[in-house]
Amino acid sequence: MKLLFFTIPLLALVYVMFRIYNLLPAFKTLGVVLSLGLLAGMVLMIVFGMEKLPMKLAQIIYQTTTSWLFILLYLFMIFLLMDALRLLHIIPKELLFDSWKGTLIITAIIVAIFVYGNIHYHDKKRVEVNIKSDKVTQPTKIVMISDLHLGYHNQRKTLAKWVDMINKENPDIVLIAGDIIDFTTNPLFEQRSYEEFHRVKAPIYACLGNHEYIARTNKTTEFFDKAHINLLIDTCAEFQNLLIVGRNDRTAKNRKKLDKLINANDTSRFIILLDHQPYDLQQAQNAKVDFQFSGHTHRGQVFPINLITDAIYEKSHGEYHKGSTTYYISSGLGIWGGKFRIGSQSEYAVLTINNRVALPK
Repeated sequence: MKLLFFTIPLLALVYVMFRIYNLLPAFKTLGVVLSLGLLAGMVLMIVFGMEKLPMKLAQIIYQTTTSWLFILLYLFMIFLLMDALRLLHIIPKELLFDSWKGTLIITAIIVAIFVYGNIHYHDKKRVEVNIKSDKVTQPTKIVMISDLHLGYHNQRKTLAKWVDMINKENPDIVLIAGDIIDFTTNPLFEQRSYEEFHRVKAPIYACLGNHEYIARTNKTTEFFDKAHINLLIDTCAEFQNLLIVGRNDRTAKNRKKLDKLINANDTSRFIILLDHQPYDLQQAQNAKVDFQFSGHTHRGQVFPINLITDAIYEKSHGEYHKGSTTYYISSGLGIWGGKFRIGSQSEYAVLTINNRVALPK
């Protein structure tokens, strides 16, 4: 299975490089070398990290190489489609071989797709979730965010805009379902990004995501402390009539079982579960959780990966119900890698919990 996982992308890459070489009427070798160089840069970035590089250079390398990964995916799909149309004699062979016209057409398609994807990424959607429950005595407004992926691409100035957006909602509490950090804390400490969280006008509670483990947990917890974020790692916290349960990410081998975190007497309070990865949703229902908030999926981030996440997860995005438990799976406020959303959306959710009022007979 692992061999297949690496073989398929490699074959796709070879196919794209072959088609680029055939398409370009000039600079053939240069086009292939640049493409392979960008991909090699991404591999080196992942394997060796960028902590020792100057901040500006690291930002350029990160954004360029991760964006190229998505562009390669779309080049593969475009070339595959055009080859099929060529074999069916719908488009002429000359369009794909030593063709300036073909080069300009494919370039225009790629530019249009990714300009749209970038604009759509920056258009943050507000999602409303409303719940009525006898367990609360007063209305509670909660802003819920996930997958900020703060780092070389989502920097302090970006976080500042998000904090302003949160404060406009005037929430009672803010919940974050993991992946606050992208893959290293270095740019966050260098830019003192944790200070932006001090401006949030409500208590913040968060759970860990898998990317916090990529960033090394000891530095992660230090960042949370400096940000004044209440980090819940297989622990609970009380807020008004709410019991907030934060699960350790499933990356951790020693994370506790959910039924061990919630006692029978806790079910008298409205229970909110923060669990980064939305696997095994039945567990929350079995534990009598009232509401679960998760992230992680990004809903694939770009088409057609969103179709894959929809197939993998019981629910990869949106509101969901199992028994008396309500779930919301967020596609994320931030993003990993290139700032593109195609077939998914950047969002934050606003949960309002009201007391259930009996309807007149």
